[in-house]
This record gives sequence, structure tokens and C-alpha cells, in this order.
Amino acid sequence: MITCVVEYVIDPAKTERFEEFAHRWMELVARHGGEHHGYFLPSEGASDRALALFSFPSLAAYENYRELFGTDPDFVAADRIRDESGCVLRHERTFMRPLLPDSPPADGLPDARDAPDAPGLPGGDAGNASPEA
Repeated sequence: MITCVVEYVIDPAKTERFEEFAHRWMELVARHGGEHHGYFLPSEGASDRALALFSFPSLAAYENYRELFGTDPDFVAADRIRDESGCVLRHERTFMRPLLPDSPPADGLPDARDAPDAPGLPGGDAGNASPEA
């Protein structure tokens, strides 16, 4: 699985239009085989930041979805909300892989869960590491 994290800088005066844009994209991701984890809007702190997280089973599945950008009328309509309203000032896309409690370690890396004396892990010495460590 691959998760796309989109960090937005939004116009706080246009939050309603951003929410309209977000709802459209949540529908599109789901319709095209992805799982949308939601948009996260400002509550406290900076009022011009928002996040979106969505996943596809693979990078290839995400690329199939991306091929529709600019050609599919529903994708164009969703982007028109953003473009015409100016609700998004800029955005940056990053791809992440989830690390969950039962996830195996990345290829070639030891699994810290198997180390009996790993600080802060169940069965390990949480905070009393030997000075030789």
C-alpha cells in the first residue's frame, strides 16, 4: 500500500470552498480504487494549513488514477473549484508507506521488536540503558 499525504496552504477566508473541493476529491479517490482517510482542517494553531491522506494498493494503481487528471470531466470539475475560488494557495504531495504495530520491518533492516533489551519496547529496558550502549 502507498499513502499520499497532501499538505495544503489554504486561504482561511475560503474554507467553505476548500471543503467543497475536498468532498469532490474524496468521492473521486473512492470511485477509482483508493481509500480516502479524510482531510484535516485547522482547528487550533495555524489557520492556513490542511492535510489530505489517501491510499492506493500500489504505486501502479495510483498512477492509473492519476492518468485521469485533466481529461475526466469529474476531475476537471473538482479542480475548477480550487482554481476558480483560489482556496488553495499551494500544495505539496509526499508518498509514504504505513508502519503499523504488526508491520514487518523494511527489507534488510533488523526488527527492533525482536531485541530483548530495546529501550522503550515491551520486554526492553525502558529508559535505563547501560552506559556502554
